[in-house]
Amino acid sequence: MTHRLILDYDLSHHNTMALSCMARYALPLDDAKTLCDDIIFANNVAKEHGLPLFVLSGGSNVILPSKLHAMVLLPKLIGIDIINENDNDITVQVACGEHWHTFIQTCLNRGWYGLENLALIPGLVGACPIQNIGAYGIQVSDFIEKVIAIDLTSGKQCTFDNTDCHFDYRHSIFKDNPNRYLISHVIFKLHKNTDKVITNYGDLAQVAQHFANQNARPTPHPIDVFNAVVQIRQAKLPDPTVLANCGSFFQNPIIPMQDFIHLKEKFADLPSYPVNDDLVKLPAGWLIDKAGLKGKGIFPILTHQNQALVLTNHAPYVATQQDIKTAQDFIIMAVHDKFGINLVREPVWVD
Repeated sequence: MTHRLILDYDLSHHNTMALSCMARYALPLDDAKTLCDDIIFANNVAKEHGLPLFVLSGGSNVILPSKLHAMVLLPKLIGIDIINENDNDITVQVACGEHWHTFIQTCLNRGWYGLENLALIPGLVGACPIQNIGAYGIQVSDFIEKVIAIDLTSGKQCTFDNTDCHFDYRHSIFKDNPNRYLISHVIFKLHKNTDKVITNYGDLAQVAQHFANQNARPTPHPIDVFNAVVQIRQAKLPDPTVLANCGSFFQNPIIPMQDFIHLKEKFADLPSYPVNDDLVKLPAGWLIDKAGLKGKGIFPILTHQNQALVLTNHAPYVATQQDIKTAQDFIIMAVHDKFGINLVREPVWVD
């Protein structure tokens, strides 16, 4: 078997933040039949050179160092297969290398619904369970039935049920065990009910209804929700192919109700989203904006002028991880000084 091992591989164009990064070794993985053998081979080479294994998917949620002393695995498997289907639901197995937004478009075209609120999130399918991506009132864990992965320590395949994944807000067992698993496939259970939509987040209901009206529908169809999400995100968020970024950089903080009440007394216009009777979620972008940092930062890393939650790189393929840290720490300190809240970074930091 021939393995396409690459020495000194430039990852600058393999992360949407466009950070300068050179990997010691890289191995593309695009054949499901040889996946386990390829990983065993990579493991042997890594051990021979004293390097860790590192899985890099679409590079949309990572902050890479200038030099990555690792054996980088680049999963590129593609394919969408129907596992089970009835009049109401469908279960599909999706390969890790499928483009996330394109997959959602495929679902809508085939009458499979549920994921439309997650439109236009950058990245590949294999990365979505790791961070338990979410937007506009849903999380991807709401629709994941199983995750199929390769244990990098043994090269063996293992399957995780939804509960085994330990999903939480922007969290999972895969995030707790970085580079322990390579996710090869994700199994989703979707529905076919055109009336079942979630629009109770921000201005999504209004925009979705606008698209419904254009199509003479009394209430929004999932495609209307999809179009609304795309329009809202395009208006607020920069396209990483035009302006380098990795999407939302900070998690929305969740604070105790009592702390929220005190903040609300001081900041009457503070928006919030109840989590339960005891906890409240606050929009990190609003906090950064009110700290006076929208469109600002420490060059070349600045918050986006339309959405302060997004850090943008104005020196693509030149800026480094250290530039990110400098801007990140500056923003965290400014928000803490104003609100007493510690922001937490969302993308994975790679040492």
